[in-house]
Amino acid sequence: MSILDGLPIPKDKAYLKEELSRIDESWSAARFDSLPHVVHILTSKNREGEVQVLKEQSDIIEEVVDEVVHAYHGGFNKAIQNYSQILRLFSESAQSIGELKIDLTQAKKLLGAHNKQLHQLWYRSVTLRHIISLLDQIEGISKVPARIEKLIAEKQFYAAVQLHVQSSLMLEREGLQTVGALQDVRSELTKLRGTIFYKVLEELHAHLYNKGEYSSVVSILNESDDAIPTSAAVTYSTNFTHSLSRRTRSPHGIGDGLNRPSSVDGGSSFDGHNEDGTLDMHDDAASNGYTPTMKANGGDNDSRDAKALYRQIPMWLSDSTPDEFVEALRKSSAPVHVKYLQTMVECLCMLGKVAAAGAIICQRLRPTIHEIITTKIKSQAGRVNGTRLGLGHATLPIATGLHYLKGQLEIHQLAKQKRQNGVSLTGALLAVSPVSHVMSPSGTAQISVKDLLDTVLDTVVRIFENHVIVGELLESKSSQQVNLNTPKSMGADISWSHDSDASHDTGGYTIGFSLTVLQSECQQLICEILRATPEAASADAAVQTARLASKAPSKDKRDGAEDGLTFAFRFTDASASIPNQGADRWRRGPNVQQEGYGTGAVLPEQGIYLAASVYRPVVQFTDKVASMLPQKFSQLGNDGLLAFTENFVKDHFLPTMFVDYRKSVQQAISSPAAFRPRANAAASYTPSIEKGRPVLQGLLAIDYLAKEVLGWAQAMPKFAGDLINYVQTFLERAYERCRTSYMEAVLEKQSYMLIGRHDVDNLLRLDPASASLPNSLDERTRDTYALDAESTEIETELSNALLNLRPIKQENLIRDDNKLILLASLSDSLEYVADSIERLGKSSSKAYDHVEENGTNNPSHHARTSSLPTKDLASFAEDYRKLAIDCLKVLRIEMQLETIFHMQEMTKREYLDDQDAEEPDDFVISLTSQITRRDEEMTPFVADVKRNYIFGGICPIASNLSIKALAEMKSINLFGVQQICRNSIALEQALAAISSIDSEDVQMRLDRVRTYYELLNMPFEALLAFIQEHENLFTPAEYGKLLKVQVPGREIPDDAQDRVTEILPR
Repeated sequence: MSILDGLPIPKDKAYLKEELSRIDESWSAARFDSLPHVVHILTSKNREGEVQVLKEQSDIIEEVVDEVVHAYHGGFNKAIQNYSQILRLFSESAQSIGELKIDLTQAKKLLGAHNKQLHQLWYRSVTLRHIISLLDQIEGISKVPARIEKLIAEKQFYAAVQLHVQSSLMLEREGLQTVGALQDVRSELTKLRGTIFYKVLEELHAHLYNKGEYSSVVSILNESDDAIPTSAAVTYSTNFTHSLSRRTRSPHGIGDGLNRPSSVDGGSSFDGHNEDGTLDMHDDAASNGYTPTMKANGGDNDSRDAKALYRQIPMWLSDSTPDEFVEALRKSSAPVHVKYLQTMVECLCMLGKVAAAGAIICQRLRPTIHEIITTKIKSQAGRVNGTRLGLGHATLPIATGLHYLKGQLEIHQLAKQKRQNGVSLTGALLAVSPVSHVMSPSGTAQISVKDLLDTVLDTVVRIFENHVIVGELLESKSSQQVNLNTPKSMGADISWSHDSDASHDTGGYTIGFSLTVLQSECQQLICEILRATPEAASADAAVQTARLASKAPSKDKRDGAEDGLTFAFRFTDASASIPNQGADRWRRGPNVQQEGYGTGAVLPEQGIYLAASVYRPVVQFTDKVASMLPQKFSQLGNDGLLAFTENFVKDHFLPTMFVDYRKSVQQAISSPAAFRPRANAAASYTPSIEKGRPVLQGLLAIDYLAKEVLGWAQAMPKFAGDLINYVQTFLERAYERCRTSYMEAVLEKQSYMLIGRHDVDNLLRLDPASASLPNSLDERTRDTYALDAESTEIETELSNALLNLRPIKQENLIRDDNKLILLASLSDSLEYVADSIERLGKSSSKAYDHVEENGTNNPSHHARTSSLPTKDLASFAEDYRKLAIDCLKVLRIEMQLETIFHMQEMTKREYLDDQDAEEPDDFVISLTSQITRRDEEMTPFVADVKRNYIFGGICPIASNLSIKALAEMKSINLFGVQQICRNSIALEQALAAISSIDSEDVQMRLDRVRTYYELLNMPFEALLAFIQEHENLFTPAEYGKLLKVQVPGREIPDDAQDRVTEILPR
């Protein structure tokens, strides 16, 4: 029975549940019908058994009911007892209330009888309480000056300012104004106001220039977890003030919206002082735990909470009264130095000294920056001197030591390279350059300047970051000054509009002014490095300062660039009249004479060429400054230092460089030794310049100058286009000089005229031997080399074209070996320069594309202004390579014509000797000696593959000419054949001695000549049999010539020609 499942049946009576489950559910139906059960019993055969079952079920149910009643009986009794107690208490309460009413009625009667006496006693107690409060306040105020001095000594400036402001407001309260004993306190507070001001200003000044205890450098080291990017810190400093101001602006608060621990509405939060000089806190402030002096007698939990909260409060606020500013600073995630600067500015605002502080900061800005830069330079100079003397190695920066070692290594390498051929190759190149190796793009002077400027400008950026924070804070606070003498004005509404006179409210100090002065000092440093003397630096700076003070931030910070190096933001700081008295160190005049920075002690050299190393640090400096500037000052980032540097580079550095390098190029290519092959060259060719590759001095100098100019381009990517144009101009002049030298060697010579012929030029290009030529654009159009059959056809066609020029005259040949050596050396030198130009072109194009991309992404000051070069460096490399190929072609054709000139003597000689000669013919001896001599002379100047090309055309033309010469001979005998064979052997030996030539190919070709002439010694039948076996060894025309020449002792049938024709294929 599910209805009985929840009954409280004990565990020992668990069987009852099983028995209950056996009872039919019809017994527990809501509407029980007994008739079916009665009928069932009456109709049952065992009526007594059925009745007995019903009784057993009834007993089970009764037992279950007993268990339930037993389980709930105690609870019922307890409930009855509780209700009885409640009823009793209600009765007693009603009785007590009745008695209380009677007592109140009697008290009312008594009070009514003594009403006047009670009123007098109450009034007297109020008066006494007020007198006691005033006495307590007077006693507390009298201790304020001592407490303020103690807080100042402990550098708890915010707490000192709070105490001073609160005390000053209390002295203005009604009742305390006429107390004569407080006059001395008023006088001391007035003096302390000036003292606090100068102490706060001194701290602010120290932290502005990262010299304070909580400066950014210390913050980075000690609080790296709290460090945030510069731009984030600046953004925070702005949003922090404005967001709090909008949220907390109230007619009863101080101007910036941060509530002060004072009130002007009659109630005071200044209730006295403790004996230790700290202010008493309200209970609510102490319970929140803002400072380490709160809840001294509190419980353990409150003490632990206070310690946990204290760890989050800056040390300089540990003694201050908790207020909204302290709470906001505690919750802030800004770096430590930003929080400290905010605190100092807040102190100035509470003192009402924003304008005075701004004026003094303006006065001290330039001398301080000048001193910081000078100190940095002196420190670096000391480290460099320590390196040179071998002292202090353990404390030297790694970069400084490496730069010094690099300079020493350069000197050692210069001395070491003097041993090459007795001449200092590098020294000669350095002599060509208009700058010394120290001032070269990769010289130690350039590295030193970059390191120096990186250090100085990084320091200036950090300082400017602080000036941006303070400048924005001062500008926002300038309209919120607290007038301590008229505290009622504190309830006035605050104006948050930024008008154009904000700089007057801050004593002339603005972000724009600080940036202008910082850039001005950096410009003076750069001018000293470059040895430039801007006119504005020596002009009356007061006029310029007045112009700056009377204008809003302008978009144009430069005077006319046509005026030489005039630089318009060299200002002397504005002088402001400060009514307060302070330390003498704040009284230095605005026109203090400043000395130089002493860069000569840290730089190896100074001069205009250091502008290359100045440019990149200035660009990086400008980018960093631009990222810090608020929106309304954003234009200042594009003017000033970067504009000066770019104008200097464009108007002075680039023209000077062009004139200097143009003069160096002219001297390099016009020198008598510029295109003179190197004397006493090495015995063999070497492809490495370092190992003595004999590149012509003029071209080597041009290559060096081009690399150096492109080195300047890499240092100044924005002006890469102009510098590449300079390089192209120099390369064009050098090319014309090379062309002139080439023409002087080949003018009116037959070889030069031949390569100019279209048919010969095409044959030379298709000649397989041209594969050894430098990769010209024209040569790259040929995908594959010709097949052997085509190669033989091209070679034969070219040979025939040259042989048709017979007779070759001596005056049409280049007989001066020096000119041939010049052509060989010129070819190799041109190829070297072409390869170098090609590499430089690829690197410069990447740099140029990078600049174009930067100019697209950042068009403000990285956009490129110069035009694209009309002709890229790859085109110049191609021109140089083509001229190098022409030199090789001339040499190859010249050697072939020289061979024809000597070998054409065969057709004039009678080969009917009566005895065997022991020596080759004179013309062969002359040819072979000339080949050997020229090969030895050219070996140091050209690579083996090029020598193969030059001398490789001799064998084909000699073999072809030898075979064709037979047609012009009328008769020849056995001794004549032997003489011709001896000539071919001599020629073979001379050509085989050339290491670059394939001796097997030479032997095969000249063996064919010897075989051809030896066929003249065969009888006709033997010749006919040879033709049948070797019908493709010679052409039909060549076989036919064998039959026409007269050979003594050989009989030729009349039908010999027909029989040979039948054998040979048609």
